[in-house]
This record gives sequence, C-alpha cells and structure tokens, in this order.
Amino acid sequence: MSAPTTTAAAIFNRSTPAKRVEQGAFWLLRLATYFVLLSAATIFIDIGWKGGRVVFQKQAPFINVPFLTEAPETLSVFEFDGKKMALGDRAFRQFSAAHEEKMKHVAVETYAYSAGGIFPNIVGTVLLVFGSITIALVLGVLSAVYLSEYATDGPFIRFLRLSIVNLAGVPSIVFGLFGAGLFVLTFKFGMSLLSGWLTLAFMVLPIIITASEEALKAVPKGYREGSLALGATKFQAITTNVLPYALPGILTSSVLAIARVAGETAPIMFTAAFVMRDELPWQGLSKWTDFFFQGVMALPYHIYNVASKIPQNEYTRDVQYGTVFVFLFTVAAIAMTAVILRQRLRKKYKW
Repeated sequence: MSAPTTTAAAIFNRSTPAKRVEQGAFWLLRLATYFVLLSAATIFIDIGWKGGRVVFQKQAPFINVPFLTEAPETLSVFEFDGKKMALGDRAFRQFSAAHEEKMKHVAVETYAYSAGGIFPNIVGTVLLVFGSITIALVLGVLSAVYLSEYATDGPFIRFLRLSIVNLAGVPSIVFGLFGAGLFVLTFKFGMSLLSGWLTLAFMVLPIIITASEEALKAVPKGYREGSLALGATKFQAITTNVLPYALPGILTSSVLAIARVAGETAPIMFTAAFVMRDELPWQGLSKWTDFFFQGVMALPYHIYNVASKIPQNEYTRDVQYGTVFVFLFTVAAIAMTAVILRQRLRKKYKW
C-alpha cells in the first residue's frame, strides 16, 4: 500500500504551470490583504495616538472636559506684554474688555474652529443616528415582513427586490440631493433633524430590508406552522414566533447601517447640518414640535470643514485629530450597544 500512496502523493504534489499560477495569485491576494490591514492599522494608530492626546490628559481629571462640553470657537492668537496668548472667543472678549486700552495696539490673528470643543457636534451626530436608524428599522422591518411573509413571487416582486438591491449602490450624495429636493424644499421641512432623519433612513433602507428579509427566512417554517395549528392568525404567528427569533439578524443589519449613517457627510450637509449653531436643538423652542425642525451640528460635517474649508495650521491639527478620535469612539459605542443587544437576544431566542 505504501507504493501507490507515495505515487499518488507525488502526482498531487507535482508542480505544474496551473499550480504555480494559482500559488502566485494566492500570495498576491494574501499580500494585498496584509497591506490593506497594515494601512488601516497605521491610520487608526495615528488617530488614536494624536487624537487621544487631545481628549486625554496626564493630570486630573485626565479628560479634556472643555473639549467635550463646549461649543467650537474661533481662536485668537496675539502677543501681550511679551507673552504669546491663545484665547477662545469668550475668553478673548473678556480679556479685551479688561485691557481695552492696551488691546487697541495689539495685532490679533484668528483661526476658525481652533478653540472650544465639539459638544454640539456630538449631540447632533447622536440625534441623527438614533432618529434615522429608528425610522429605517421600522420601515425596513415592515417591508421585509411583507416581502418574506405576504408577497407572492412574481414579476413585480422580483422587480421590487432588484430595485432595492440597486438602491444600495447609489452614492450618498445622490440621496443628499434627493433629500434636499424632497424634504427641504418640496415638503418645506427646511434644514432640520426631520429632513436629515428621513434622508439617512432612506439611504440605509436597502441594507436593512435585505438583511431583515434574510433573517426572517432563516426562521424555521415549523415555528409558523405550529402557531397556525394552535389557532393563531398569520399576523400573530409573525409577531410572536417569527420576529423575535429574527431580531438578532435584524440588529446585525442595524450595526452596518449605523456605521454608514454616522459617517455620511453629503446627505446631512444638504438636509440637516449647519457649520455653526449657537443653540442645541432643544433650546429656544416655542413649542415641543419645533424640536424636529431644528438644524444641528454634526461630527462628520465638522471634520470636513476643519480639514478642508479653513487654512491648515498648528492650531487646527489638535481639533482635527481630537474630533476624529471622538467620532470613531461615538460610532463604536453606538454600534457596540447594538452588538450587545444582539448577543443577548441570541442567547434568549435559540432554535
């Protein structure tokens, strides 16, 4: 038996042109994968190191509280009595009022968004993410339930599924223009949270519909048949015996949607985000419904403005890296919440 085994091993291990090409392609793909991972790791390490030094400090309270709790301000840099000073808007106005005579002869250089913090941007980002994901999950799950449980396969349903898949590949700026034309101008919602929510929700709907439909189809048919055999209606069977077991898969799609919603700049730039806004969405309202029609500041739009719309200098560098660091941490925290909830549901609902 040893001779045939040795012969077979020699045949299968023999180098051929096809095997050499396959091995070369394998190593090419492997090196490309390592290169991408190394590049991503380098970027994240750079952001973590430089941004972490902005957010965290060596002295108590070890966190840069003003950066996380104040609004962005213009930085004023000047020399006063032989000392170089850098003050934000509010501090500069107080200092100027206290030294009015001397400040008349002082040359002041200003740098936009280089002082203060990013608290309004964090609030706006969180509001946009939670509002849009809530709308997208409700509409997406309802659509998935219809397609999976009620719709009869036919030309129209196949066309509908094809349209949903194609929408997933539409560039985000197209959704931004769509939202600006429909919600901001036609429905007259203006630059507001509501316009941003609806635009971002429609942008991630294809992802949620497709993933939710697959999660519903993965639930065994016996769960439906058992409920129907016990006298439950089809709606009762879906809500009590199908949806709960599909929730982990649905939440998986929500994690992907959160990552896309939080990082989009073009849609919110056209529908919801302001470069600068003095008040938070819940401040200065004449009635509670006005909250939905307030514009907000947002981290991705702020990063875009700081990185590309103002002159780059030593003072904007810390703001850029600090904002990106907080942005990544915020998105990761929201996504991690969905992941933890998904894991708990997986433990609770098993088949």
